[in-house]
Amino acid sequence: MPDTITILLAEDEPALGQIIKESLETRNFKVLLCENGEKALQVYKSEDPEVLVLDVMMPKKDGFTLAKEIRTMDDTIPIIFLTAKSQTQDVVEGFTIGGNDYLKKPFSMEELIVRIHNLINRTKLQKNAEVLTIGNFTFNFPKQTLQFDTEEPELLTHREAHLLFHLIKNKNEVLDRTLILNKLWGNDDFFSARSMDVFISKLRKKLKKDESIQIINVRGFGYKLVC
Repeated sequence: MPDTITILLAEDEPALGQIIKESLETRNFKVLLCENGEKALQVYKSEDPEVLVLDVMMPKKDGFTLAKEIRTMDDTIPIIFLTAKSQTQDVVEGFTIGGNDYLKKPFSMEELIVRIHNLINRTKLQKNAEVLTIGNFTFNFPKQTLQFDTEEPELLTHREAHLLFHLIKNKNEVLDRTLILNKLWGNDDFFSARSMDVFISKLRKKLKKDESIQIINVRGFGYKLVC
C-alpha cells in the first residue's frame, strides 16, 4: 500500500468538509479537518501536512490570509484553493500569494484527487533536484545549507535559503523586487523591503569567500546574482 498523504483541509461548511474528508480517507489520505483559518494555522504548526486544501471564504481567517502566513514559513508545500468565486482577479490573487492550484465549487472528488497527486509528485521532483552549485559553493535547498568547497556546511535561515534559491534560479538575470517581496514576505511595503535588504546583505557576506560571485542591486528593479 502506498504511503499515506496527510492533507490539511480548511472548510467552514461542516457538511461539505465532512464529505471531502470521508471521500479522501477512503482513498488512503489522512485528513486534518479544520472549520476556520485560525484553527488551520494551529494545526499546520503542530502537525506535518503534505498538502493544504483551503476554502477561500472562512471565518476568523480567510484562505488567502492563511496561505500568505504559511508561505512565510514554508515556500514549497502545495496549496489548493477551494472557492465559489470565479472572478479573474480572485484567481490571480490566489496564485500571486503562493497558491498552486484553484478549484471552483462545485467540483468532483476525482478532480481534486488528481490535482493533489500531481502537486505531490511535482514537489517531490523539485526537492530531489534542488542541490545547486554556484561558483565554489554547494547549496542544498531542502536541507537549507550552504557549503564552500570542502568546509563544513553552514545552516541558513528559512528566509535566507528561499531568497538564495530564487537568486540562483534567476542567475545572471534580474530578480524582480516586487515579485519576490510578495512571494517571501507577503507584501511589498517599506518595512518588508528594508527586511529584504538586510537578508541580501547577509547573503553577500556568506558568499564573499568566492570573489566570482556578486549580488548586484539593480536600482528600481531588483537584484541580480552574477557568477
